[in-house]
Amino acid sequence: MSVRMVHIRTSGDGPVRVTLDSETRCVVPLVDHRRSPEQATARDLRRTGAIVLLSCYELGHQPLSLALPLAYLREAGYRPIAIDAAVQEPDATMLAGAALVAISVPMHTALRIGVALGRRIREVNPGVHLCYYGLYAWLNRDYLLRELADSVIGGEIELPLLGLVQALERGEPVTVPGVVTRQRDAQPALVRVSFPVPARETLPPPRHYAHLVMNGRVVPAGYTETTRGCHHTCAHCPVVPVYRGRFFAIPRQVVLADIRQQVAQGVRHITFGDPDFLNGPTHALRICRALHDEFPDVTFDFTTRIEHIVAHRDLIPEFQRLGCVFIVSAVELLSERVLRAIRKGHTRADVVEALRICDEAGIALRPSLLPFTPWTTLADYLELLAFIEEEELIEHVDPVHLSIRLLIPPGSALLEEPAIQPYLGELDEANFTYTWRHPDPRMDALQRAVAALAEQATREQWDPYCTFAAVRALAYEAAGKMPPAEPPRQRRKRPAPPRLTESWFC
Repeated sequence: MSVRMVHIRTSGDGPVRVTLDSETRCVVPLVDHRRSPEQATARDLRRTGAIVLLSCYELGHQPLSLALPLAYLREAGYRPIAIDAAVQEPDATMLAGAALVAISVPMHTALRIGVALGRRIREVNPGVHLCYYGLYAWLNRDYLLRELADSVIGGEIELPLLGLVQALERGEPVTVPGVVTRQRDAQPALVRVSFPVPARETLPPPRHYAHLVMNGRVVPAGYTETTRGCHHTCAHCPVVPVYRGRFFAIPRQVVLADIRQQVAQGVRHITFGDPDFLNGPTHALRICRALHDEFPDVTFDFTTRIEHIVAHRDLIPEFQRLGCVFIVSAVELLSERVLRAIRKGHTRADVVEALRICDEAGIALRPSLLPFTPWTTLADYLELLAFIEEEELIEHVDPVHLSIRLLIPPGSALLEEPAIQPYLGELDEANFTYTWRHPDPRMDALQRAVAALAEQATREQWDPYCTFAAVRALAYEAAGKMPPAEPPRQRRKRPAPPRLTESWFC
């Protein structure tokens, strides 16, 4: 298994093809299974298949964004069908018979795929109520409602989704808190939900998703969350415009029950996918202790801020003892100027300290990066590459991270920052982002070149050091300099850092 680079073909009269690497994983045929007028007006939402929950792309893990609402609707007496279009082929006949299709779009890539699929669903089922839910649905609600969607849900989605289903079932206008329609605006639903145990038994099994690679072993990786939302307000983060600094804990017994059912399906590693696992460090630690007590051979990883690693340094060794094998942290860049502009909350010195803390604890730190912003200079990029080499992080950084360009969706907190205004262009609604151009044309050209190289290297499974050397050569060429010699292999004799077979991708 390898990183999936996502491509979408939407033109022409043929089917939508969502291509992951060289593989076509999702095809929606354009067969005309239109419903009769009687079916179009019927709202029997309790029959099997009347409600379809659809996920498009969620970083290579079994979608919790399907499993939780699936369980929630079942508890209310409905019988929805859940489809992960990243690994399943949606059946056109089934889609044609649905009264409600709700599409999960928690990230930009998922939204691009979800819109392409939604257009085809409209063709086979003109009368369907099409709902989009998730962070990027909310941020792009104006475009979605004007072009395609009947409703949009943001924030905590389960209760609004149930309210939407009940309103459609009764044939009443949708006036549900947390649900936006063409006729009615609403704020995101930020209310505590009574979480059920996620329903995973009808989803594709773990073998179809990311695996952990560690010490020569490859084992299925599961996924769960202990919190939703985030306490912090980084200016570039899509969580911020929806949650505004709030987060909600998922009860420990629900999280552990979810892990338990995944382990029963063969999972031997858990990714805690919270925006920040250490927003509630006591909650996180209790869950990890219980996980280790019940399944001492199951490892885990989590995502947290650099500043949390530093602030909670005393907890990091215990997380290692409990089975943590790597931590993902949004380093983004080392430039203090850029870090201030995006309100990141850490400094270069904090990054160095976090690396030391994790190294001493025996946990690999896998940085996620945002190297291309309006404020990043070519010198900043070269400094980042030098830092990666000096700190022996070449195998810790997935190539795609060396190419990430700042995305500014509608509603982004960045739009409130004066620092972005000199660079900001028009809103490109169809691509779900504000445009911006770097003041140094070399940076935009470099970003395109690195993105193409990273895609090729991932597809062809290049050696990490060769990939890094090729990226560095591009950067030095842009600067008009000769690159240094090929980076040396690790000076410290350490095994390759643990990783998942699916790279992080926005």
